[in-house]
Amino acid sequence: MKWKEPDMFEAVNHGNKPFSIRVPSLVVTRGKNDRLNFLTAMWFTPTGAEPSRMIVAIQKRTLTYDFLLERGEFVMSAPTDAMMEIVVFGGYVSGRDVDKFARHAIATATASIVQAPFVEGCAAWLECRRIPEPAIEERYDLFVAEVIAAWADDASWDGRGWAFRDDAHRTIHHMAKGIFFATGARVE
Repeated sequence: MKWKEPDMFEAVNHGNKPFSIRVPSLVVTRGKNDRLNFLTAMWFTPTGAEPSRMIVAIQKRTLTYDFLLERGEFVMSAPTDAMMEIVVFGGYVSGRDVDKFARHAIATATASIVQAPFVEGCAAWLECRRIPEPAIEERYDLFVAEVIAAWADDASWDGRGWAFRDDAHRTIHHMAKGIFFATGARVE
């Protein structure tokens, strides 16, 4: 493409829309009363490599937010395309109103360090511990966390990175409200 003038491109209504393709994560927490909850998080980013950290947006009005403050830890799970119903459900239904795990009979596995469990059937999991950042948390719906353990299903990870084989789990990507696609073929 030859560059001409900015008006040759389509204007977008929201400044970050061209960069807003997001991979959803099921953020799983356990309250002090041992009750589990999860929500579908769309806004998170890795930051730093050693130590590995994540910044994740969790709205203050959610049960997940409350549980995260109670225990200071959570699991981020990378759902597969087979889990679309759970991903959408987790983004629209409050854990204050329904036990999300019971409603969908979601199977879990014990994490290695944190008390929140893994959601079975996901492609990967991060065990995270909150790093208190009072100024950030007071002003924004953001948490900074250290990744203290990372795991991937063998069908999704080949030791170097995500596996893109016919038998690999397909992760979900969110384009816009109600529009999702799953990973496909690798581009060389």
